[in-house]
Amino acid sequence: MKRIVLSFPFFVCAILLANAVSAELTVRKDAETGQWLIAENGIPVVQYNYETVPLPEGYMERLTHSHIYAIPRSNYIHPLFDLNGNPITFDWSMGHPHHRGIYWAWPEVGYKGEFGDIHALQKVFARPTGNIETVVKDGTVSLRAENLWKWEDEEPIVHETATITVHPLSASGRKIDLEFRFKGLVDEVTLARRGTDSYGGLNLRMANLDGFRSGSFQEHDGDVAKDGAAWVFATGNDSGKMMELTVLEKADNPDYPGDLIHYPELQWFQPGIPSKGTRFVLKKDDVLTLRFRLWLHEATADDAAKKAAWKEFQER
Repeated sequence: MKRIVLSFPFFVCAILLANAVSAELTVRKDAETGQWLIAENGIPVVQYNYETVPLPEGYMERLTHSHIYAIPRSNYIHPLFDLNGNPITFDWSMGHPHHRGIYWAWPEVGYKGEFGDIHALQKVFARPTGNIETVVKDGTVSLRAENLWKWEDEEPIVHETATITVHPLSASGRKIDLEFRFKGLVDEVTLARRGTDSYGGLNLRMANLDGFRSGSFQEHDGDVAKDGAAWVFATGNDSGKMMELTVLEKADNPDYPGDLIHYPELQWFQPGIPSKGTRFVLKKDDVLTLRFRLWLHEATADDAAKKAAWKEFQER
């Protein structure tokens, strides 16, 4: 097992209900749903569902199986919008009710000798504390949100801070940075993939893109160098144009780089973490930090352009 011991300053967010503005980027809380939408020049970019999202009306009646996974949930991104403001992520699948846009979760969360599944919404759940803030800095807009992982939906075991930072649209496309900090609140919590060798980590469930495919790139020098460029990606025809969503990782993420885990028939992919056969171990007050960049762009960028984008992300 791997013990993750990282030291970072922590903060307590303040609730901020007013709109924040950075250039043409705006962030707004929906008064009815409690969810947060970041837009640019009035075109939606990304929605963060902080508050609990209920089942759609009539959803349970239409399901023919997997009813136990049809659970109200929170703390995920959906929709992610394309460069023209069209949704490109998928929520409330009829085949996999727990799939929910872009979400950070593991199917094996160990505690007290048992396993919960924050991926499939069983036994352990991420719940909002109500502490969320907006941050305007260097032309970007960020949401910083606090959640508690609750065992049996009661006992807090992990304190999570999720930060979503949107950069202005540029000629190269749209960049959205994600940072997740998980602080242990109890003696020991473990995080692992399904069976420690399948899926787990940052999950991306896309909408129905024509010609969908997913893949990965890793710089090799025998074994993958710890500081070598790496990414996973998905492409597809979106409103008549081939688009790509490239997921870049910070090279200082534990177990960098994540390997490609994908299910093309579901339009679902991810950088799988931690490494196969291992578990992250969070002891009380330990902090695990993971950072990614989502780069949405037309599918014309070659590997050299992607490597340059990866290097830019490392330098931030």
